[in-house]
Amino acid sequence: MNGMTHGVTSTRRTAVDSVETAGQLLMSVGVCVMSSANLTRCLQADADAWARFSTHWEDLRRDSYAAEFGTQRLRRYGCFSFKPGDGAANAMPHRAFAQPQDSNPLYIARDRHFEPLTDAFAGDPLLHALLKLLCGLAAALDDVPEWSVEVHPFRVLGSADGGGRPTPEGLHRDGVTLVTSLLVDRRNATGGESSVFDLDGRRLSTTTLAEPGTLLLGDDRRTLHRVSPIRPADPEGPAQRDVLVITFAPLSHSEAP
Repeated sequence: MNGMTHGVTSTRRTAVDSVETAGQLLMSVGVCVMSSANLTRCLQADADAWARFSTHWEDLRRDSYAAEFGTQRLRRYGCFSFKPGDGAANAMPHRAFAQPQDSNPLYIARDRHFEPLTDAFAGDPLLHALLKLLCGLAAALDDVPEWSVEVHPFRVLGSADGGGRPTPEGLHRDGVTLVTSLLVDRRNATGGESSVFDLDGRRLSTTTLAEPGTLLLGDDRRTLHRVSPIRPADPEGPAQRDVLVITFAPLSHSEAP
């Protein structure tokens, strides 16, 4: 974890200091932010755990679909099931990634195939502590017997000439119940501002995730989100933004292992 300042501006108070407050804001406003210090305390993680976790981003693979739109992005993809009463996530068989037709306008009715999470990533204790915490927050939004959890580690690279678009699809939904974005690292980057709107286009929150460990959460059923491009602070090198996107949606019978 580094010492960068976490910069947040918002039209409402969306920064939270506890899981309980996060759940309340998700239900009332639809979006909230947990600071790195608060998330670290909730996860009972230390600097060594975060350092180990960040090394997984050195083993991602090129996203050829984003490259079609001029975005340099690396990623992997994994699926889990989570029963709220069990307290543990279970890995599901690897599959293609597909989003509902009314969510992502770039990939309508298109399966995308990504490399699976490595065994080390899928079994990392910090990932599973995070999944357990997020399951509790998803339960604040909906009471379902079992969740389908999708895990997307991303690395977006930007140059002075462009290309650093974390969301090439622009303003969109993911077609899930809970959508979250965890900043893992950020190097030589300006921009990368996360904006969340309600379905009528009113801005709910604008946040620049600047400190690793900062977590943005949204009720995806009633919000839209986008992230502005990143550019190098020093044009001699690339900008880099490493994030972990995790989503929760009700598990359908067809998905059940």
